[in-house]
Amino acid sequence: MAEITLVRQEPVQITEADKAVARRVIFGIVDGLGERGKKQWRRLWNNILRLEPGEMVELKTHQARVGWYHRKHMAMEQAVFESQERFENFAGFRDWLKVGAGHCQWYPGPKGGVFPVPDSTSYAKLEQGAMEQFHHDAVEFLRTEHAGKTLWRHLSPVDRITMIETILQGFNE
Repeated sequence: MAEITLVRQEPVQITEADKAVARRVIFGIVDGLGERGKKQWRRLWNNILRLEPGEMVELKTHQARVGWYHRKHMAMEQAVFESQERFENFAGFRDWLKVGAGHCQWYPGPKGGVFPVPDSTSYAKLEQGAMEQFHHDAVEFLRTEHAGKTLWRHLSPVDRITMIETILQGFNE
């Protein structure tokens, strides 16, 4: 879910002709679905345009996820998990993968260090574009020497690369 904070800038002089062009563009290219949606869309823009300088409004958007893409990613994770030798439970493996891919938040620890808390990949929390970025980052992380050493300690570096590339090839990665 994308969160956007808008802030009204200092007043700008716009003519009635400018306003008409803006309305034609805003409501002509994209509009609300149905009468109710059209009213909500116009109300949103009217409220935004009525803001005083310095006032803010926060918008939350949600772009639907593509189900097959999520399933492909989860199948890839499962295939890597089943082939590796380090993690005994899938949840631990997923947390490690999320942190390795940078899909986490870092917080101060109780003794002065920092620790990662993996972010969610649920449909409600992660839009399609962000899911694609996470997938890309996860694949890149799985190709690192660190990931290979973690997952297959007994294999040589070349065999580790062969192992992960064989798995990823099955998912067109």
